[in-house]
Amino acid sequence: MAWSAPSRAPSPFTLDVRSLACFRIAVGAVVVADSLLRTRDISLMLAPDGMFPLAALREFFGDRWAWSLAFVIDATWWGAALLALQGLAGLALAIGINTRVATIAAWGAVMSIVRRTAPATNAGDEWLCCLLFWSMFLPLGAAWSVDAWRRGTPRPFPTVRSPATIALVLQLAVVYLGAGLSKCNPAWLAGDAVATALSLFDHGTSWGDWLARHERACRFLGWSVLGLELVGPVLLVATGRPGVRFALVVVFCFFHAATAALMSLGLFAFVGLAAWLAIVPSAAWASFTPRVRTGGAPPLDTRVVPQPAPPRWERGVVATAVGIAALSFLHDTTPWRTRPAPAWLRGAVQATGLGQSWAVFGDVPRQRQWVYSRGILADGREIDVLRGGRPVADTLPAGGFTSLPHHRWHKLLWELPKPDRRVFAPSIAAAIAHDWNGRHGAADGLIALEIRAVRLGAFPAPETRHELLLATWPARDDSGGGNLDRWLREHTAR
Repeated sequence: MAWSAPSRAPSPFTLDVRSLACFRIAVGAVVVADSLLRTRDISLMLAPDGMFPLAALREFFGDRWAWSLAFVIDATWWGAALLALQGLAGLALAIGINTRVATIAAWGAVMSIVRRTAPATNAGDEWLCCLLFWSMFLPLGAAWSVDAWRRGTPRPFPTVRSPATIALVLQLAVVYLGAGLSKCNPAWLAGDAVATALSLFDHGTSWGDWLARHERACRFLGWSVLGLELVGPVLLVATGRPGVRFALVVVFCFFHAATAALMSLGLFAFVGLAAWLAIVPSAAWASFTPRVRTGGAPPLDTRVVPQPAPPRWERGVVATAVGIAALSFLHDTTPWRTRPAPAWLRGAVQATGLGQSWAVFGDVPRQRQWVYSRGILADGREIDVLRGGRPVADTLPAGGFTSLPHHRWHKLLWELPKPDRRVFAPSIAAAIAHDWNGRHGAADGLIALEIRAVRLGAFPAPETRHELLLATWPARDDSGGGNLDRWLREHTAR
């Protein structure tokens, strides 16, 4: 591909408005898709009597700055209304109608839903919140939008460099740098982590599980991922050369496409694909655009057009937010993380949604694990409620975590063993039982439910089995055999 590029490489923080337009369309599509997918669990995850009661969420966050519009009214219809707002804002963002207002609305709605369903969210949700925050200060509607059509898009297409473009590029870099630094441990350096992570009993899909059986390929893949996550961010912020930038876009988009096929990670891969579209260099667009000869001048589509500086207040807000994000990243990546962050920093991170903990798959213990439920029906039958009423089996289930309804259930039950999630255990079991009874007659109704986790670990001996009680309905008191508190003590001690 022959590109006509300026003799001097542009700044790594200079972005083309066409690339920002592609980013806008992709992020808007992700926001819409997320709102539609979440409708599957409105009665379970957004209802007052669902899995996540507001009192439990407030205890979980423990910070008054952890705001959410979903906390204002505790009603199912209000959660549904926020999902509708998220979908409409995402659609307006993708089309480019009142782009800044749509971006602000999308950020507020997504943040609110993510906070309302915190135990079932993952790094992809948090990354989307960060991208939407910086997007509020970017000219996303400058090209290929209804807004641009109304006012007329300037030619040549301008490039932009501002505090917000710097923040967006840095945000992209720290996600991979944080993930790469967290992987500098013996499991990844030995090449063993990928095979475990791609297993159906970790985060793999059927394709990932197939690849996990090929040890050499997984070792090579593990070292490649580690190198990519450490070197890629450095190249991203070190140079704006079009060839290097385009190569980074291609490699990382392929990386995220492969991740989406091989692993069950919710929004993460798709948010990553959207983010890299913002980095496509101007020279790449020029190569697909008819060249316009203007004497000795460069082709129109490659000229840099000066843009008005953002207002002083906007630059101040972005600079402050970058400082908050930088401190959050330092706290979560350096030895500082062993000490609690200052209260003011925790509050600032909660208020902006700019937490920068990106230790994605840094710790991948060599083990197999799954969850199952034992539901006792009124007629005495025992079923696995989590899997739609299959017969109960405490052995390795076909499909592993992919046999659960979808990724958010996978994430929820994966995280439930953590001590800070214990507050949700009774309400999760109760919500699942009530949902089942609401959809079945008296004869098929549940009278008791247990949710259990099983782990086959390599230590202290190969295939050592640990079966742990996660939650029960009706809830057991402290004297109940196998109660949740005892399980949490056992799990924490290991």
